[in-house]
Amino acid sequence: MALLAFFLFTLLVFSSSSCSAIWFQHPHRYIQKKTMLELASKIGINYGRQGNNLPSPYQSINFIKLIKAGHVKLYDADPESLTLLSQTNLYVTIAVPNHQITSLSANQTTADDWVRTNILPYYPQTQIRFVLVGNEILSVQDRNITANVVQAMRKIVNSLRAHGIHNIKVGTPLAMDSLRSTFPPSNSTFREDIALPLMLPLLKFLNGTNSYFFINLQPYFRWSKNPNHTTLDFALFQGNSTYTDPHTGLVYHNLVDQMLDSVIFAMTKLGYPYIRIAISETGWPHSGDIDETGANVFNAATYNRNLIKKMTAIPPIGTPARPGSPIPTFVFSLFNENKKPGSGTQRHWGILHPDGTPIYDIDFTGQKPLTDFNPLPKPTNNVPYKGQVWCVLVEGANETELEEALRMACARSNTTCAALAPGRECYEPVSVYSHASYALNSYWAQFRSQNVQCYFNGLAHETTTNPGNDRCKFPSVTL
Repeated sequence: MALLAFFLFTLLVFSSSSCSAIWFQHPHRYIQKKTMLELASKIGINYGRQGNNLPSPYQSINFIKLIKAGHVKLYDADPESLTLLSQTNLYVTIAVPNHQITSLSANQTTADDWVRTNILPYYPQTQIRFVLVGNEILSVQDRNITANVVQAMRKIVNSLRAHGIHNIKVGTPLAMDSLRSTFPPSNSTFREDIALPLMLPLLKFLNGTNSYFFINLQPYFRWSKNPNHTTLDFALFQGNSTYTDPHTGLVYHNLVDQMLDSVIFAMTKLGYPYIRIAISETGWPHSGDIDETGANVFNAATYNRNLIKKMTAIPPIGTPARPGSPIPTFVFSLFNENKKPGSGTQRHWGILHPDGTPIYDIDFTGQKPLTDFNPLPKPTNNVPYKGQVWCVLVEGANETELEEALRMACARSNTTCAALAPGRECYEPVSVYSHASYALNSYWAQFRSQNVQCYFNGLAHETTTNPGNDRCKFPSVTL
């Protein structure tokens, strides 16, 4: 009986993939094929603004046009940006922040007000195509948000329909943490705690509104956490290695396809094999902390160039489980955002410097041959670093901010700043800079295992050079 059940499931999956070239004609999910292909063939860019050194929206949108992106994704519904975008041919995605989801779900009037404020003044001159409700809501771990997201999406759609708007799709971007297992792809399932209460209503909504399942896809983290399990070539679309799913026989040439098909198989197991997929975020960091292996310009450029080449191909390539299906894709991100919290990679996903010059050459049309790009710097950190690491202050750190950081670092534990007491080995020289330098390093070394990052709101960064001396020994972390 188990063998028969598996056979029937496999037959369903292959039927859905083999029909991928004609599934646009499905009676309950009609959409003009030309429009869908156009949406998918124009690579999008994520335009985030968590930085204190970023250009104005006017300059940023000009940069987006210069790199020839076809679609821009905002993390809000910024009025200035939406007004400026009305003067472009760019498709636009806007977003509802996580903290607004509960209020939007509460009553239709709130959702109507949101649409009236954030869409109607700009549409259709601004070519809004997607409204994304929240971002990675499962990662936030707020049950209120999770329980209300589908209802909020439904109310926004109700409001759009009331205004006769039918070509703006509503979705919510999830991360791969929505899946319980992803390997091999055919074994993939959604987490048991969310499969019925969240995923089933979400999939029903997406299916009924002919929308997309939006997924934030970051192969960098999948590879870097276990580089012995997945080769770097496989993660970078280099095509030098393959993986065959033992249950379906599908052959994978890159990690992105493997991750996408994991989502497709998980949706199929809940009874929704036809919902389209869009990649709301994907990219590769070009720098990071010392222990963030493989975060470099060479890998970032290689990943994004190959990604764009694949996603802009005509006819569409799709994935092994769904060949020929176009996949709308947004590269993450336009700029480095130096105020994002977390490890170093969080602030180094950008493709442009704030002045608009490229961090590395990239062609968003996918037309430029890969051999025509300028040579890239050779990667130096594709192998994990082994040795000691310290946390030191950045040059020009603000003294007022250092005083606050010093108080914070010394308040948590009596041992963190013990060496700074009068007469102790690190008391002299007596200055805010000197004491903060020791305190932040000591605090980081002591609590790094509890996810403390060497960042401190931009005051510090990691180094392999020992900042201590014969008298004052700075604690280190050994990798």
